[in-house]
Amino acid sequence: MSSSGQFSSPLIERYPALDQLPRVALTNGPTPVEHLATIHPGLWIKRDDLSADPLGGNKVRALEFLLGTVRGGDRVVTVGSAGSTHVLAVTMYASRLGAGVFVGRWKQVMNATAERVAARIGREAARAPVFRSPVGAYAWAVGRRLRGALWVPAGGSSPLGVLGHVNAGLELVNQIERGALPAPRYVVTPLGTGGTMAGLALAFAIAERDIEVVGVRVVPRIVGRVSHVRSLANRSAALIERVSGTRVPRVRDHVRVEHHAYGGAYGRETTAGREAATQLLETTGIRLDATYSAKAFSHAIAVAESGVTLFWLTFDSRLW
Repeated sequence: MSSSGQFSSPLIERYPALDQLPRVALTNGPTPVEHLATIHPGLWIKRDDLSADPLGGNKVRALEFLLGTVRGGDRVVTVGSAGSTHVLAVTMYASRLGAGVFVGRWKQVMNATAERVAARIGREAARAPVFRSPVGAYAWAVGRRLRGALWVPAGGSSPLGVLGHVNAGLELVNQIERGALPAPRYVVTPLGTGGTMAGLALAFAIAERDIEVVGVRVVPRIVGRVSHVRSLANRSAALIERVSGTRVPRVRDHVRVEHHAYGGAYGRETTAGREAATQLLETTGIRLDATYSAKAFSHAIAVAESGVTLFWLTFDSRLW
């Protein structure tokens, strides 16, 4: 892992002034795209599960910026559900930077992957209590912040963290321009705290690409709102504008939230998600998790009937 200025990115190439923002190199470079023609001729997948080692997935993208100021001996605090991959990513990478990591968690419907993630969090975090509700976890985290711990927002979804996902979206644009895949009409991603969806939408606006980002909601409606995604994207655009002095477009359309795949509770498996995950595993050997990616992939298969569709894989199956 290296500090700011040690690596380039599509985002920095477009806005060189952003190189002054502290960041830490965690990702491996462009993640591959693959054609899932055996499932549907119009379906592709972005393998962001391979974004980093030892743990990939979408959360690492945001942490390149959110952990940019962390040094040995620091303390870091975040919150999430009991089996949150965000919490695990913060725990693993902040620890490797020499920080003590404290995480407040809340109960969720558990599935096989969530159980494994929860066990790893418990082993690696300095403290990782589980509260009955998010209120208790946030209150506990406030106490840690008042004692000087660096706050990493839930899901890494802040204007600063979204920059990592903007970079990922511009990475995809570069792959399209190099002919690695046809320009998709839709990009489908799970929608939790909204950072990935917001960053991709802003990236496509910056690159003037007519791509609709479809977020498949896997959290309660109060969290997974299209208005929140737009706000997050546009606050990140304002951040880029302030630092670079360059006008940045805003996200007003080309974002859509699908609610039908939720299943009634965060982490609860659905039949459609299970069947889609089985189909992908048997066809490609790629595993999906029940909380996020299986639900989104089931919808991506359906969306591909309407045009070329890219499914953004945010889950690292090494957690399986």
